[in-house]
Amino acid sequence: MAAVGLILVLVFVILLVLHVPIAVSIAVASFVAMLADGADPSVMLAQKMANGVNSFALLAIPFFILSGYLMGRGGMARRLIDLAGALVGFLPGGLAYVNTLTCMLFGSISGSAAAAVSSVGGFMIPEMNRKGYNREFNVAVTTTAATTGLMIPPSNIMIVYSVAAGSVSIAAMFMAGVLPGILTGLFIMVVCGFFAFRNDYPTEPRSNLGQILRAFRSSFLSLFMVVIVIGGILKGVFTATEAAAIAVVYSLLLTVGLYREIRMRELPGILLETGITTAVVMLLIGASSGMSWIMTMANIPQTVSAGLLGLSENPIVILLSINFLLLAVGTFMDMTPAVLIFTPIFLPVAASLGMHEVHFGIMMIANLCIGLCTPPVGTCLFIGCGVGKTTIAKVSRTMVPFFLAMIVALMFITYVPSLSLWLPVKAKVLKAIEVEESRFMKTSPDSERGEENVQP
Repeated sequence: MAAVGLILVLVFVILLVLHVPIAVSIAVASFVAMLADGADPSVMLAQKMANGVNSFALLAIPFFILSGYLMGRGGMARRLIDLAGALVGFLPGGLAYVNTLTCMLFGSISGSAAAAVSSVGGFMIPEMNRKGYNREFNVAVTTTAATTGLMIPPSNIMIVYSVAAGSVSIAAMFMAGVLPGILTGLFIMVVCGFFAFRNDYPTEPRSNLGQILRAFRSSFLSLFMVVIVIGGILKGVFTATEAAAIAVVYSLLLTVGLYREIRMRELPGILLETGITTAVVMLLIGASSGMSWIMTMANIPQTVSAGLLGLSENPIVILLSINFLLLAVGTFMDMTPAVLIFTPIFLPVAASLGMHEVHFGIMMIANLCIGLCTPPVGTCLFIGCGVGKTTIAKVSRTMVPFFLAMIVALMFITYVPSLSLWLPVKAKVLKAIEVEESRFMKTSPDSERGEENVQP
């Protein structure tokens, strides 16, 4: 079995070095490893890929992707920019704060970091350039702030994690991401303040109460979608999948019917883009499911777990090691396959430390969000550089303080469990748990690891 694992890793790494698409690399490496194991890969791999995407929870993903496309083109970003400008535009370097806050708001509605970079950045980066802000700084702000939308619900990657981890409640994951997402956004704003002070960036006119209320009224219906989706899930009115479908209906009514910024003739093109994106995501999920199976057969998760637990008895050191490995993974692997492949490897290690699986999921997502901003596979970074008409080489130096801010936020998320678990407990989608000083995070004795989540 050790030989099978070695073949799997070697083939995968070689294909990545040759710039083979990640989904194809995963599938081919799994095929070769199954062949070396003596299994019939033509049957086994196809079966595992089909089983990997055969989940009702995953049906929410194409709906959330579609609603994200509709919101990105339907004028919602501009309304949120107006609201953010009214709230924080008067601060020194106000447009940087406006950019960050808008990305957080838009991400929470669309659930897509890429959509936030293109929609918000498409307006904010040129406007900041015109006001005298450094071009590379503008791209760095947009790129990093957009990733907060993957932690603030709704979020497709949380759905993927809940499937990969097994019985994790999607509602609990949604609620768990709120405070970590806000915390990360605040740390990014701190860096914005540092740059604004050092470069004497301009302020925007202070908005009076009437202007703030008008901006809020204009964006209220856009923001209200979060209330409908999250509120409906928490109250048990509908499941996460049904909530995604309702988000599509609401987005259509808003962008096509009320705002009228999307014409009916544009819908086939949007549906086609949604289908292409969904196909890519599902191919990644299916291929990653096949790789996860052969990794389990090769005892890779058990080997990694034993290695990490043998490294130290200190939970702080072990979690720091997991974070370091995930940061390295994020530089060359997209979030979806990374979550599907490494959740079965690292979750048992975290569980042995008493870390709750919801807390671990938020830590993993926050970690991999950093990878979206790093080359060579940083999706948000590539989109941001395209929108800002600059190069990765020029932006990289400016990105360093933002990376440090996100890593500091990650450390808080990792070592302060209540950031992730307090809100789900208060929202009654997660049963109360107990923090023990002697261990990092552990459930109470009469409700072991399985006193898990209460599905709404």
